[in-house]
Amino acid sequence: MAAYLEAALEEGDSALVAAALGDIARAKGMSHVAREAGLGRESLYKALSPGGNPEFATILKVVAALGLQLHAAPASEKAAG
Repeated sequence: MAAYLEAALEEGDSALVAAALGDIARAKGMSHVAREAGLGRESLYKALSPGGNPEFATILKVVAALGLQLHAAPASEKAAG
């Protein structure tokens, strides 16, 4: 899960990150993830679907519900240049 989400984050595409979270949440059980995140199952499906545009707060809740953490790190020289 963490490696998949990390790869999506490295791409820098918010839609890809949301899609990856949706894939992980479906694999873990969307109802369970929604309950752990304190969100409605249907609204979570919608937010993490293609074309969905979840709020950052929703992303943080889902990441925590999945037992993951987001971390910041300096960009590599290649990415920064």
